Amino acid sequence: MDLKLTKSFLSTATAQFKGQVQVPDEALFSLPEKVLQFGTGVLLRGLCDYFIDKANKQGVFNGRIVVVKSTDKGDADAFNEQDGLYTHCIKGLENGKLIEETIINSAISRTLSARNEWSAILECARNPEMQIIISNTTEVGIALLESDKVTSTPPQSFPVKLLAFLYERWKYFGGSAESGMVIVPTELIVGNGDKLQEIVLEQAHRNALEPEFIEWIDTHNRFCNSLVDRIVPGKPENSTEILQKLGYQDDLLIMSEVYRLWAIQGDEHVRKVLSFAQADEGVIIDKDIEIYRELKLRLLNGTHTLMCGMAYLLGFKYVKDVMANGYMSRIITNLMLGELSLAIPYKVDSKTADRFGRMVLDRFRNPYINHKLLDITVQYSAKMRMRNIPILMEYYREFGRAPELFAMGFAAYLQFMHAVKEVNGNYYGECNGEHYQINCNYASYFYEAWDNFDLHKVLSNRSLWGEDLTQLAGFEESVAKYL
Repeated sequence: MDLKLTKSFLSTATAQFKGQVQVPDEALFSLPEKVLQFGTGVLLRGLCDYFIDKANKQGVFNGRIVVVKSTDKGDADAFNEQDGLYTHCIKGLENGKLIEETIINSAISRTLSARNEWSAILECARNPEMQIIISNTTEVGIALLESDKVTSTPPQSFPVKLLAFLYERWKYFGGSAESGMVIVPTELIVGNGDKLQEIVLEQAHRNALEPEFIEWIDTHNRFCNSLVDRIVPGKPENSTEILQKLGYQDDLLIMSEVYRLWAIQGDEHVRKVLSFAQADEGVIIDKDIEIYRELKLRLLNGTHTLMCGMAYLLGFKYVKDVMANGYMSRIITNLMLGELSLAIPYKVDSKTADRFGRMVLDRFRNPYINHKLLDITVQYSAKMRMRNIPILMEYYREFGRAPELFAMGFAAYLQFMHAVKEVNGNYYGECNGEHYQINCNYASYFYEAWDNFDLHKVLSNRSLWGEDLTQLAGFEESVAKYL
């Protein structure tokens, strides 16, 4: 296919889409650059850039993004060849209804290589309208590299690249309060904003920068903790078919589910600067975002953990297939809404938990997302302890009895951890005559434990659970009847 998605192509081809594709108005290409984004990954494009693009199309935010390609890998050439445009297919369920949207995202103005265009990136620091920095440099990106220098072109690490940008801005604007930035990292680290600020300040001291500059960072820049949640697998498996229907080539095509959440910890100033939040209820700016982390951890992740082993041992391979089975769907729904949502170890009202839970169930049912159950079982024991044991303890504090479906899921976890063979340090269970690998740090423990299984001994192992689960009246008996 020769026709590539570009501004020139859109100027002549809009009529061919016949309302099936959301096409940007030409005026959006002239909007000023207001955001600097470190990272080109699909999560940023499928979530953060989606919100900004949506706001621009509503006439709310009216600003575009300069993307910094920080690594040697990535799609900088593809971005520039396509004038920053890319197709975003959204498919899934919302309130039980099937949603399908195709959007051409025009939020990105240009993409710059940190290695080859560092001076152009620093030039952005002199733009008074650029007030926002967002990032997703993976979890290892927010790290202290002791040898990194702010004078390097470019610095090696993301925190020192950010420090160099802020230093250039401070010098150019004379340290004015108005020149401070709102910085929102989206890396999957608890307290990501606090951690990034801590490293930036330490690197400022290590690089012997002016005390006045360090005070300006601390006083006039907002480092916001944030939580992102959207499944963006990237390019869909049937991308060739999709593009043939659209009639153009797009090397940056992505697909995502309908659900979207970007929870940002911030005050009224942050809300004012991040005005794109008005365009979609999926952006939440609040002084406390811990509730959203708890809801996701306990209801989405916690349900995943309790269902995956049980469903896999019953012959299912994908989450969507479990939810397509009427019996299993009822079990999962009752587990989440009838047990887990009632015992979240955080102050949350029942209506909020129920509403969030029902959105999660829609996500589980998404027929377009192939989420493998075996992938969820990786580090099964650690996930069970972190995600589910706190709920179990809270359930006992509230109700004083064993949660029945929780006990069923826990028993299935123990059964899944029953390794029948070991090969070169790898442990394998058996299901329906086929072996599966147990990717868990406690695989060797359970391999030995199942040789002469003692449920009481396993449940009382504090090193596993952080608690003695045999002290919970009736839990051992409830688990035992499902083994």
